[in-house]
Amino acid sequence: MGKIIAPVVAWDGLIAQAKSVVPEAFGTDGHVLNLIEGQWGHPGHHKPAISPVDGTVLGALPMIDLETARHAVRFAKHEFDTWSHMELDERCAKVRDCLAQLRQQRELIGRLLMWEIGKPHKQAMTDVDRCITGVEWYVDHIESMVAGRQALGVISNIASWNYPLSVLVHAVLVQALVGNAVIAKTPTDGGLYALTVALGLARRCGLPVSLVSGSGGQLGDALVRSPDVDCLAFVGGRANGRDVAASLYDRDKRYMLEMEGVNAYGIWEFSDWPTLAAQLKRGFDYGKQRCTAYVRFAVQRQLFPKFLQMYLPMLEALRWGNPMLVDSADDALPTLDFGPLITGSQVESLTAMCSAATAAGAVSLFEGTLDESLFLPDQDVSAYCAPAALLNVPRNCELYHKEPFGPIDTIVVVDRLEELIAEMNVSNGSLVASVACDDARLGQMIAQDVRAFKVGLNTVRSRGDNEEVFGGMGQSWKGCFVGGQYLVQAVTQGPPDEHLYGNFPDYRLLPDAR
Repeated sequence: MGKIIAPVVAWDGLIAQAKSVVPEAFGTDGHVLNLIEGQWGHPGHHKPAISPVDGTVLGALPMIDLETARHAVRFAKHEFDTWSHMELDERCAKVRDCLAQLRQQRELIGRLLMWEIGKPHKQAMTDVDRCITGVEWYVDHIESMVAGRQALGVISNIASWNYPLSVLVHAVLVQALVGNAVIAKTPTDGGLYALTVALGLARRCGLPVSLVSGSGGQLGDALVRSPDVDCLAFVGGRANGRDVAASLYDRDKRYMLEMEGVNAYGIWEFSDWPTLAAQLKRGFDYGKQRCTAYVRFAVQRQLFPKFLQMYLPMLEALRWGNPMLVDSADDALPTLDFGPLITGSQVESLTAMCSAATAAGAVSLFEGTLDESLFLPDQDVSAYCAPAALLNVPRNCELYHKEPFGPIDTIVVVDRLEELIAEMNVSNGSLVASVACDDARLGQMIAQDVRAFKVGLNTVRSRGDNEEVFGGMGQSWKGCFVGGQYLVQAVTQGPPDEHLYGNFPDYRLLPDAR
């Protein structure tokens, strides 16, 4: 039998479920509304919400104007006055209620993510689960973390589309838990419906949350620069992050700005190739559309042949395609390493960067090919990008310095340790990095010179949370570090002489950051 769309994953059925769960979030025309001033309304003007899976028009984003966003922020400030005086036990109870509702709707939210941002089933469900279990940890440990501290006020959240639950909703719920009112902007490229269901449930549970859609540039005066916003949590690209940082430079406002960096893996005097192969294959989850994806490999020249013997078969074994396809309605969803990228324009950008690099002298080591059995006949495949690897990209190419945010690896061969370290530090700071080295002492010495916040030895590092602090070095992060007590400290006020840990203009870094 040819591939079909499983009925349980079909969009029409999912959107009907979403409307039955939070009917108040949809207008009489069936379109999603904004959550402003405690109510769903303000349909704004419609911008098509298109699925990267096959180009299906899922619905429309309700794009609001600046003045409407200002109303949302002013109401959040007013709501903070009441919420912040509520007893911690009562706030905890409301957040637990929300988590129970999210768990009940886990499958729906995960399948919405599959359509909206193209995540394969397992990865979509992991996004939901990490949100729920992560916030549960905070509820269980929050009493000691907020002792002697006060909530800040209104926290504004502007995040990228790749982790709507485990990053954005997770942050929103923790920020509310400690006593803040919270406003979030729906990412323009994906996550509208999953976020609508999740924050609709949060609002039903009495949490002071707002959700707005609109152009980041147009709404910036309200969501970033408004005097009623007391803290900004931003996750996005470096260019937008720089603009945000510049706009906050002379303002007395908390901020956590998580931006891109070229995360590198350095390989020196190393021999455990099977372990490394397993790490690199897992690294292709969601097509490397993650801020902690490893996209650059600096390899000792004498190890390069063995590296290729491990690396090329690993690339060949990757499975990527339409995450919705099954052989029959009774079959399980396929296990894929990744599905589409978020948009066709992102594929075009990556293709242009790779073409420019090869034209300038880079060597193409691998170019994946489309497996037609993992796609519907004649479906739109414009958002799908084959895995690829380029060797020795020239320094004057964009791909040399920029995080691709897709399944494109760059590799450079080095002869000296100084070269290895220099090639790992091309982006003036990154979130994570790793060193593969049989000699643990030598590996640690190398790690000390790598400008990444987290550096692994023979293992990869991730964003983490709960007990593990997360931040960045150099241009990959600005502001307070987060995770565990540091996330709570970032969105609460402590003693007057408190110095928050983070990457600030005066570069105060946590001493044991790694």
